[in-house]
Amino acid sequence: MDVMPLLLLVAGSAAVAAAGRRVPVPAPLLLVAAGLAVSYLPGVPDYTLDPHIVLPLLLPPLLYTAATDSSYLDLRAQVRPVALLSVGYVLFATFVVGYAAYLIVPGLPLTAALVLGAVVAPPDAVAATAVARRVGLPSRITTILQGESLVNDATAITAFKVALAAAVGEGATWAGGIGEFLIAAVGGVGVGLVLMVPLHWLRTHLKEALLQNTLSLLIPFVAYAVAEQVHASGVLAVVVVALHLGHRAWEVDFATRLQEEAVWKMVAFVLESAVFALIGLQLPVVLKGLGAYEGADAVWYAVAVFLVVAVARFVWVYPATFLPRLSARVRAREGDLSWKGPFVIGWAGMRGVVSLAIAFSIPLTVEGGKPFPERNLILFLTFTTVIGTLVIQGVTLPPLIRLLKFPARDVQAETLAEANAQAQASRVAEERLDELLADERNALPAPLADRLRTVLERRRNAVWERLGQVNAVTGETVDDTYRRLSRAMIGAEREVFVRLRDGRYIDDEMLRTLLRRLDLEEAAAYRETT
Repeated sequence: MDVMPLLLLVAGSAAVAAAGRRVPVPAPLLLVAAGLAVSYLPGVPDYTLDPHIVLPLLLPPLLYTAATDSSYLDLRAQVRPVALLSVGYVLFATFVVGYAAYLIVPGLPLTAALVLGAVVAPPDAVAATAVARRVGLPSRITTILQGESLVNDATAITAFKVALAAAVGEGATWAGGIGEFLIAAVGGVGVGLVLMVPLHWLRTHLKEALLQNTLSLLIPFVAYAVAEQVHASGVLAVVVVALHLGHRAWEVDFATRLQEEAVWKMVAFVLESAVFALIGLQLPVVLKGLGAYEGADAVWYAVAVFLVVAVARFVWVYPATFLPRLSARVRAREGDLSWKGPFVIGWAGMRGVVSLAIAFSIPLTVEGGKPFPERNLILFLTFTTVIGTLVIQGVTLPPLIRLLKFPARDVQAETLAEANAQAQASRVAEERLDELLADERNALPAPLADRLRTVLERRRNAVWERLGQVNAVTGETVDDTYRRLSRAMIGAEREVFVRLRDGRYIDDEMLRTLLRRLDLEEAAAYRETT
């Protein structure tokens, strides 16, 4: 087995993604553009998307990391708009795009057109999350987009299966399609609910961070595989498990959380980079089989389908946003709502690798051994729609958000809320410390007891100091200066330890022990503020 193409894909996409962090263009767009450019270089191997790899091996970890980073409470508060987008919009787009393609492309059967509609219906979880992080959308809009992208793949995959069954002559019916959707949805949620409790129990009872993180890496694949084995939605099973584990992550020990955060950041970075690069690398594969549709006709069909996809989202989003507000109860609960939020949600419907993976799973033949009608054209239209939404909508989304001038985050209010929360926690911790020290079994020398109180006071005061004045010379807050000096002191200690190792006064094992102790102290002293 030749692993060189895989190594080149991972290394190349990681390099482009790293470069994307230094330019104003979102990394996903650079990766797609790089994939398109590289796809025609001499010697570049064909990277054909295999749905048997993308769906069970790439989709679960990407969904898992997106769901664990989401807020269960925020998603529950936005359940209506999320459901209307992740279920209602996907089914709406399947029929609208499918029927439009049936009218636009001569000779395209309606059943095959509906297959195309189901394929391009779901906005992509990876694309939505990646762009939302970069452009700094308001929290409510980000929550809605993340919630939609977590669930809509399940709707689209089920709609695709029903449309495909009709296209290949398996006699699918509306009633059968609705039944299959309900079984997949209820079954996926059910599998997630069954698995989430024992998986969380395992996470909290394994004693080593290494074992806990190994389990963490297996969880999305286990949830997906178990659900698919019983013909339920693996997507929903992964999302339910991940939301529960993310919501209860505070019950896992600190070492696991620190390690898990680093591990999943790396996994998400590698997979997201490779996924967007793979999208661009599909161009030769898609064009190779286009055949009779090469030329102006194919371009016209691609533009028309893209426009239908873009317009259909707005046609759904605005009524789905404002019609429920005819209810006085909804208006009272949600307050005033301008047209700007729905406009951004409508424009943020980027498609991604899931659409391409589903398209590549279309069989070559139908009942009787005949070729699947216009399969290569469907692949081409899926590819152009994915590229069009990523490039056109992805490039224009950041300036659009700046143009609409959403209210900026109230950093002062957020810091004040953080300070009040820390003050309450510190007060309870101080009371607990007094109770413990009153017990002679917990007797400590005065310097050590004072150190516990000093650390607690430092935590309590650090947030309040961010609200205070900055250093007139450096522009730093007291908290920033403390952090910088602490790191400088730790750095000086680290240099001494290395020098002692090099002089053979201590061995490497002792050096690693001492450096880990310093690393933990540095982690405690340094907190990300962005």
